[in-house]
Amino acid sequence: MKKAFRAQVLLCAGGACISSGTESVRDAFQRELGEQQLNEEVGLITTGCMGMCEVGPIVVIYPEGVFYQKVKSEDVAEIVKEHLLKGRVVQRLFYKKPSTQELVQAMNEIDFFRLQEKIALRNCGNIDPEDIREYIAAGGYEALGKALTNMAPPQVVEQITVSGLRGRGGAGFPTGIKWRATADQPGKPKYVVCNADEGDPGAFMDRSLLEGDPHSLIEAMTICGYAVGANQGFVYVRAEYPLAIQRLEKALTQAREMGLLGKNLFSSGFDFNIEIRMGAGAFVCGEETALMHSIEGRRGEPRPKPPFPAVKGLFDRPTVLNNVETFANVPYIVLNGGMAYARLGTEKSKGTKVFALAGDVNNTGLVEVPMGMPLGTIVYDLGGGIPNGKKFKAVQIGGPSGGCIPAAHLNTPVTYESLPQLGAIMGSGGLVVMNEDTCMVDLARYFLEFIAEESCGKCTPCRVGTRVMLELVNRICNGQGTMEDLERLEELAGVIQKSSLCGLGQTAPNPVLSTLRYFREEYIEHIKDHHCRAGVCQSIMHAPCSNACPASVNVPAYLAYAKEGNFEEALRVHLRNNPFPSICGRVCPQWCIDKCRRSDLEGPLAVRAVKRFMSDLRDDYSELYPAKVPANNRKVAVIGAGPAGLSCGYYLVLLGYDVTVFERREESGGLMRYAIPDYRLPRKILAKEISNLERLGLKIKTGVAVGRDISMADLRAQGFEAFFMSSGAGHEIMPKIPGVDLPGVYPGTAFLEQAARSQPMNVGRRRRSGICC
Repeated sequence: MKKAFRAQVLLCAGGACISSGTESVRDAFQRELGEQQLNEEVGLITTGCMGMCEVGPIVVIYPEGVFYQKVKSEDVAEIVKEHLLKGRVVQRLFYKKPSTQELVQAMNEIDFFRLQEKIALRNCGNIDPEDIREYIAAGGYEALGKALTNMAPPQVVEQITVSGLRGRGGAGFPTGIKWRATADQPGKPKYVVCNADEGDPGAFMDRSLLEGDPHSLIEAMTICGYAVGANQGFVYVRAEYPLAIQRLEKALTQAREMGLLGKNLFSSGFDFNIEIRMGAGAFVCGEETALMHSIEGRRGEPRPKPPFPAVKGLFDRPTVLNNVETFANVPYIVLNGGMAYARLGTEKSKGTKVFALAGDVNNTGLVEVPMGMPLGTIVYDLGGGIPNGKKFKAVQIGGPSGGCIPAAHLNTPVTYESLPQLGAIMGSGGLVVMNEDTCMVDLARYFLEFIAEESCGKCTPCRVGTRVMLELVNRICNGQGTMEDLERLEELAGVIQKSSLCGLGQTAPNPVLSTLRYFREEYIEHIKDHHCRAGVCQSIMHAPCSNACPASVNVPAYLAYAKEGNFEEALRVHLRNNPFPSICGRVCPQWCIDKCRRSDLEGPLAVRAVKRFMSDLRDDYSELYPAKVPANNRKVAVIGAGPAGLSCGYYLVLLGYDVTVFERREESGGLMRYAIPDYRLPRKILAKEISNLERLGLKIKTGVAVGRDISMADLRAQGFEAFFMSSGAGHEIMPKIPGVDLPGVYPGTAFLEQAARSQPMNVGRRRRSGICC
């Protein structure tokens, strides 16, 4: 019998926290509690994964439920002396809300935990997984006792069916139907198999369940054996999970010692035993028929279905095969009834689902939420949003065979029905969040590389087709792809989907198809522009900062020249790609700084200030422009003297064309003149840049509206052979709120233009409607 303590210290000993230093924290607690003579008053319990892996090691102190994050061994003395001795919490170790940096004391007040609905994970992080007594104290093995003493096998199957539980391993097949089909098969032996061969990148749900609550799996498999008439179970777990295997083996030993596994369970006459089989890490062994071949000692290759495992499975006998998470729900369903589980989730997707949140999200870790929760709630409320102020780009759901879902679909409820409509699948529950720095073409390449490597090679479409797809995507990432490659990629994806033998091959093209569906423009940029907007594909990128620059200015080069004091060469570098260095030095949004690698070391450079300084040193750029091609006497008309029209004219002049820019307003510059206030962009600076373009040979005619003052036919008659339309941003979308049509309400650019023209504006008066304009 365990002692009753006035306080309990729960220390997360999941895999992630162990790697962060849980063992040293545990040792420090044992030492400090002994020195302070608190061993008789305070209990120290190491638990399974508590879920919030990003902030480990985690310590939770009860009865208050105070949550401490990122605890180090040197923090323990303060926790013991202040909290456990004096009753004063240690605020510096509290969790901080990512959006507000607000300190949160209690575990149940943190959104990550508060918004979860834990059924499969009900014991993880709450009990010592290596002590069967703690599992029993939490209600463990009551469901098994109820099933064996108060329910007939068909009644157990009926409750699983009523619950609406579907397989959590990826396919989502109704569990009750699978169990009933196996139970209806005549003869013995029959088998129960647990698929713990979790191989999806970024997924660790099954591992955490085995590490944190192994007895729930033992209980569930035993219940399943009773329901379908099986006396033998196998847990197929990959050898890369040594902690999970160690804790499962210990749990099996404890269950046998207490008569909860083995012969005549609960004096019912029912016998059941479980053995562990370790897999060598082949991803394809996650497929049920390949897994069973591996248990039998054969090569892990899938076979065609039917016959299904319920008819001909392990050793050619009827077999139930579910994954760890599916089984983890069974004791709750049997104990509370199928309807209690069915009340959670949606009409067709019942219950809860465990997700492994990973990638570019503040709160990485394990979450269990009701089916139907929107993706955005998972990413932003439980996950805490995207770190470092980055923008959300997409979420990869369903593992390497899943799909990418963009920001436009964040309100989509997570169900078995909704995700396939978006080109994704539920999968086992891996959920990888990606920010703006992710190249979707490179992401597709990564998953294709994984799938091609893990193909068992049995069928040609998967073995050869995925390799060819990978070669095509590699070509695109290297800037060598063509639009024909893109067509071939899509065609091949369809063939592989339809003709592959097993689920791995049939879903292998999903990452490519989903990224093409939502991010096709990135593929086209790689092919036509040899540009990777995320700055990831090295073959088509010079530097991350230059890649982020809309004009592709060689930022490292002009900064290096500026560092040496060679400002003329620095300016020459800038003028190759952008004819407005003085303007950029004042109004550039500096996207290059967001990608600057130096920010990881000493903070980003003041790029805009450097640019402004080097360009303000000269009024005349004539000697610094790139060399002009000899004149070809061909005339081009540019319509619109805004930044786009002037830039176009600049490059055409350098290429030897005779260029005239026509502007309907009385002055050139477009938005640079009329939409940027003088204090941000002084008019004399704008005049300087435009004068330099005129010195280069660019002709500008203001007060001439093409189509009103002169026609296109007139221009052709004057010898103009080509036209570049640069009409600019002529209209704004006004907000849909009352009062926007009242006098004195102006669109932003219209207001700025009238201010720039010094025209009177009727603003600042309060109307009777109550709207202040």
